[in-house]
Amino acid sequence: MPDSDTVPNPVIDINQVMQRIPHRYPFLMVDRIVDYAPYDSAVGIKNVSINEPHFQGHFPERPIMPGVLIIESMAQTAGVLVVSSLGEEAEGKLVYFMTIEEAKFRRPVEPGDQLRVHVKRKANRGPVWKCEGRAMVDGALAAEATISAMIRS
Repeated sequence: MPDSDTVPNPVIDINQVMQRIPHRYPFLMVDRIVDYAPYDSAVGIKNVSINEPHFQGHFPERPIMPGVLIIESMAQTAGVLVVSSLGEEAEGKLVYFMTIEEAKFRRPVEPGDQLRVHVKRKANRGPVWKCEGRAMVDGALAAEATISAMIRS
């Protein structure tokens, strides 16, 4: 039987994601959560589509997902982790980005790719959470960063 602090491979669908974070199209950068362990980690999915508006200008001849949006996908996945972990305590609150550290981009992300965004809690003190993030495409590292965020009303 699993430890009571972990939920084996739950799916937090798009409707539940939108209940936890305020982002909406065209700025919603996580489609679902495919793995989640409260207060520890989450894995989010972002399906990258040519229909997204940023591809019109980045770059029309060779569309590449902007790195800042990959980082935003990490931040949103971390936001779902925080709000899901805190449960009722987090109702009606927002998770605000505070810092990005050691961001590295390893390979381009293109339309048709599926980002698997892994976030892991490094620490939290009061309302501030720090997470390590890794964005993967087909098992290859596309980007990584350490992000901090604060949950507030």
